[in-house]
This record gives sequence, structure tokens and C-alpha cells, in this order.
Amino acid sequence: MAEAVWSTDTGEAVYRSRDPVRNLRLRVHLQRVTPSNFLHYQPAAQMGKDLIDLATFRPPQVASGHRPDEEEEEEAVIGWQEKLFSQFEVDLYQNESACQSPLDHQYRQEILKLENSGGRKNRRIFTYTDSDRYTDLEEYCQKITSAASETPSFLVERMANVRRRRQDRRGMEGSKLKSRIITWEPSEDFIRNNHAINTPLQTMYIMADLGPYGKLGYKTYEHVLCILKVDSNGVITVKPDFTGIKGPYRIETEGEKQEHTSAWKYTVDNVSSLAQPEEEEREQRVFKDLYGRHKEYLSSLVGTDFETTAPGALRLFVNGEVVSAQGYEYDNLYIHFFVELPETNWSSPSFPQFSGVTQTCATKSVGMDKVAYFSYPFTFEAFFLHEDESADARPEWPVLYCKVLSLDFWQRYRVEGYGAVVLPATPGSHTLTISTWRPMELGLVAELRRFFIGGSLELEDPSYVRIPGTFKGERLSRFGFRTETTGSVTFRLHCLQQSRAFMESSSLRKQMRSVLDRLEGFSQQSSTHNVLEAFRRARRRMQEARESLPQDLVSPSGTLA
Repeated sequence: MAEAVWSTDTGEAVYRSRDPVRNLRLRVHLQRVTPSNFLHYQPAAQMGKDLIDLATFRPPQVASGHRPDEEEEEEAVIGWQEKLFSQFEVDLYQNESACQSPLDHQYRQEILKLENSGGRKNRRIFTYTDSDRYTDLEEYCQKITSAASETPSFLVERMANVRRRRQDRRGMEGSKLKSRIITWEPSEDFIRNNHAINTPLQTMYIMADLGPYGKLGYKTYEHVLCILKVDSNGVITVKPDFTGIKGPYRIETEGEKQEHTSAWKYTVDNVSSLAQPEEEEREQRVFKDLYGRHKEYLSSLVGTDFETTAPGALRLFVNGEVVSAQGYEYDNLYIHFFVELPETNWSSPSFPQFSGVTQTCATKSVGMDKVAYFSYPFTFEAFFLHEDESADARPEWPVLYCKVLSLDFWQRYRVEGYGAVVLPATPGSHTLTISTWRPMELGLVAELRRFFIGGSLELEDPSYVRIPGTFKGERLSRFGFRTETTGSVTFRLHCLQQSRAFMESSSLRKQMRSVLDRLEGFSQQSSTHNVLEAFRRARRRMQEARESLPQDLVSPSGTLA
């Protein structure tokens, strides 16, 4: 004989619906598993000579015309938050002294009306709504894995105590806050209840009283058939899932006596009525009107006029990020950076944010280097107005300066390095790495002072990293100025350029293009100059190291003994 097909997948299923949840309808069919209906459930076999018809095993009908197995079968169509009373509740609320809350008195009145109108139609199937004082214990001891010997973790135990129910809260009362935004001394209950995103839920339980015939109304025989949860976003959670084409679910009960032990099967189906074409069309019109109004609202916030620059002007907009710093001697780094605009042809809006300070960041080992990741964003904009028409006039471009500092345990800071780079003259995304250096003193005392009491030599004018803006001479001498190469800082810049010349006549477009080409050449010239300077410094250090070696090792005529 083939085995019966039972559905063992009792996990929850999640649905999303834009329709009101009050339109939800479920059909629940409950039936006791007896030998007769168990055999009826088997696939049909070919009748042979030696086979006996299964009708022979059917129990005889009683005098009332109904078989006993039909009395153990029930079907109910249940709506969302529809209350069906159990036998226990009927017996409880008939006693007025057991009613303590207004909800209890309301249930008592409804039960009395049902008794006067002929009694309730349901016998075993009943419901607990969101307003009832009921909680399924299985919600507090859910397993995360399928292992039989699973031990709940600390987080699972804590999250099991978070009971998410619908709460009518108002954050504002007039123009004042009803509750504090920050809780400086949170309690254990506050931490437990606010540890995760607590989306308000409405819960409904579809239950069954599986007690023996004639002994209904005992709490020990109550079993959960289905759990429904709905949140404010239209997400419907069903556990277990709708039966559909799957087999029925199975429940086995145990009793003190053998006759009290039984098995039940049940199905849960969605029988919600479909929307009529007229209703769907009306709903589409409402959504279309709603989206149209929202689009108009967004358009009113943005405005209809596109902001343009003045004729002959170039607008530079930079979204930047201080990515990281690496290769420095000490830990707990922070960076002070600013953008310097050339004095001629450049201007900025009111209250420019051309400087910033990052947070203090600890370093982590990446390979052989210690890297501090900041991910600090910044933004600024500036305007360039080309007034000098001469071809020999070399336009200048903004310069980004940075100063790296470290902080020790006693909140004393020390300078780790200075650096500067010319901003890219071309739009797009750019990743720039700025090599830094710091001024130093000769001798061991200066390094001991820097290590123990903090502080070090600092530049009075940070623009001295390049050519200071206050310098008016022809040659800038740094003779006698001792420095030490330190680490590097990485910036990521997203540059945008806007100008009317990009879309106007060809003459203005060529004029602005020539300006940008000269700017790009100036930037490349500056980069080439930096490379040559680094090469000369490396060559000088190599010569000094060569001079410090013994002559017998350096001279080609030296021979080994």
C-alpha cells in the first residue's frame, strides 16, 4: 500500500499585497485521520479478483444518518481578525465574575447573542485575534538550524523576548517632542526591545481544539493551525504556508489513554475574492493620480529653471573623499586639509567650505604598512572667470593642501607630514596620492622630545609646501631647510565642470577649450616638476651615501686581500 503524502514543510511564507488586509479570507478544513478516510486518501488501485472492496471496511451508519467520522470533520471560512470563540471561552465568559476588562465584557455580550440565536457554528476551529491575551510559546523558542541538538545563542534568546505588536504611538505632540531622542542611561528592557528594527505587527492565530469527543474546552488540547502576521507595509507572513497543491498538514495528539491519542489533518487555503475589473481600473486611476501629484511636488522642490553660469565663466564642483593615510610613524592619525584658490580669475560662493578636519582614526596592518582608513567626505565649488585674452597668460588651478597629525594617549599631537597637489583640470573621477614630508631637527634630543612630550617643528604658513601665495620674488630659496620623507595620503575626487561655452558658438567653445588645455598642461608641468625634484633628491642621497663609504670599497683600483 502506498504511503500517504503529508506536507512536512511547516516554515513560514511571506507575501506582499497592496490591497486592504480586511479583504483576506482563509478556508480551514480540519479532519480526524481514521482508518476509513486514511484508506480513501490512498491512490486508486486496479481491482482484481483477489481484492476486496474498501467499502467493506467502512463503519456502519448510526440511526441519525451520520457516520461518526463526519462528526470529526469541520470547515470554516475565516476573515482577517475575525473572532471565533472556543468552547473554553464560551464556558469562561458566561460567568460574569470572570470578566475583568472591557474586552471581556464585550466577548460576553457577543457569546450571549450567539446563544440566543442558536449557538455558534464552529466546534473545534476558533481564533485568537491581536487583542487577545495569547502568545504562542513556539515563537519564543524558534530554532535557527535543523539540528536536533541545537543550543540557542545569546542573541536568539534575547530576540525571542521581543514581542512585536501593533502600537499606536505619536512621536510629536504639537511642536514638542513627546519622548527624548537620545536615552543616555538605557535600561535592560530598553536595550532588549530596541536592539533590532521593531516593525509593528498585527497577529492572528487560527487554533483547533483537538480534545476527545465530548471533552472539548480544555487548554491542553489547543493547537495552533496557522499564524498570520501583517505589518504596515503590506507584508503578510503565513506559517505554515497555504496548502495549495501540496498535501495536508498533520498533527498528532497524545493523551493519558490510548483512545485519547489521535491524528488530524488540515488544509489552509486562500479564498479571498478577486477584485472586479471596475475596481482594478479605479485603483489604477487613483495610483496614477497619486504618483502624478508626488511628481509635481518633487518638481516644485527642484524648480523649473536650470541654474547656469555667467557667460565666459567655468564652474568647478568637487565631491571629494579622504580615503586613507599610510606609512606614518605613529598611530591615531587625523588630517587637516584645505583648498587654496588662486588670487586671480577665481571666486567662490559665500561661506565656502574649503577646509576640514577628519576624525581620529587608528591604523591597521596591511602587508608591511600601517594604514588608517578615514572615508571622510567633503565638497566645495568655485568659479573661474577668464578675463585675460593673451595667449601668454597662464591660468592657475586650485591647490589641495593637507597636514597629517597624530594623537597620543595624553591628547598631545605631533606633526607627521605636509603635502600638496594641484586639483585635476579634467572632469571625472580621480584618485590622487600625496606624498608628505615633515620638517626635522638634527640630533637625538629633538626626537626624544617629540616622542615623550609631543610637539615638533611646524610650518607657520602651510602653503610653504609649494610656493606661498605671499611670495613676490623671482626665486624661492629653501637652503638649510631640513625635511624628512614620511607617508602618503590618498584622496578620491569627483570633478564636475559647467560652462556655457560648452554649448555656445564654436569660437567661445574653442576659447574655453584652449584655456582648459593650458590648465591641463600646467598641471602636467607641475607633476613633471615634482618627479624631477624627487629624482634629484634621490640622486643627492645616493651621492652622500657613496661619500660615506670607505675609499677602498668605492675606488675601482681597490683589491681584495
